[in-house]
Amino acid sequence: MNDFYKLYSIGKNTKKPDSRGKSFGYQVLGFGSGVETAIAVRGVWGSAFTPSKSNVIDFVEIATLGNASDFGDLTVARFRVNSSSANSTRGLWFGGNSDPTRLDVIDYITIASEGNATDFGNLSSVGQHGYSGNNDTRIVHCLGDVSDASSDVMEYVTIASEGNTTDFGNLTLARQTAAGCSSTTRTIFGAGYNTPAESQTMIDLVTTASTGNATDFGDMIAAKSAHSALSSGTRGVFAGGNLAGNSIEYVTIASAGNSTDFGDLTTVAENSSGGTSNKIRGVFAMGGTPSNGNTIEYITIASTGNSLDFGDRTVAGMYAGACSNGNGGLA
Repeated sequence: MNDFYKLYSIGKNTKKPDSRGKSFGYQVLGFGSGVETAIAVRGVWGSAFTPSKSNVIDFVEIATLGNASDFGDLTVARFRVNSSSANSTRGLWFGGNSDPTRLDVIDYITIASEGNATDFGNLSSVGQHGYSGNNDTRIVHCLGDVSDASSDVMEYVTIASEGNTTDFGNLTLARQTAAGCSSTTRTIFGAGYNTPAESQTMIDLVTTASTGNATDFGDMIAAKSAHSALSSGTRGVFAGGNLAGNSIEYVTIASAGNSTDFGDLTTVAENSSGGTSNKIRGVFAMGGTPSNGNTIEYITIASTGNSLDFGDRTVAGMYAGACSNGNGGLA
């Protein structure tokens, strides 16, 4: 029965055409237990650089097409909050900048229920331009930019338990504005910006359930930063970013190696606003194009090819963080 619900949650679309983009639950007949509701997989974005700070949280149902709907508000208006990850219940955002102050706050929401975010705990340091990945129980977050210097610090939280971060280990190179995605066992962090050495190509690997320093996975096709990442659990896909234009690349997470060309976004996506998935379809918010944009595009992760138009966010801006309750890090 659980597999039956999972099928509906990641791909079954029972909506009428005129209901695209609205919130709903899939009604599924239970066997001998009346009618039960399976929650659709939602992609949720938090914040934006508009070019001022923002507390907006908005969402889409990934299996459909259409514009995002309002979800609620973050606890603090901010931007440069690139780091967001989730399990099947909760979505979290890490750090950011409230203009002019970097933040150490961690917010969380219950993805199935619209409403404002709640305080989860704190990072070990203030930070912006972080990035993260997850499994069902844990999020591994990289601090990013602390006091105008790139950091190599990785920390983690247990998603079900509010509290502060715990030390995980160190990246192979300190950097910010990288992007992370996961399988059920591994998290990879691709490219990013190292002060003062500019944008990078390296991809780092960690085992999400353990602790320790990252190891080398491979390299991106070209150096980039401020891009987006998502996964199916099998493939990790990286899109857009500074220096990358509209390129999309992918790796097979289980096998170390360099990335391969996937296709192209329909437009240049500098200072991207995050990507997430339902394991089948991936959605990217464009961010800077190079001016502030609100476009969302999508891909089918198991194939290759160019992205297609999905809809629009409720706010135009850069440097948001995205998560979903059906992402590739979840079993």
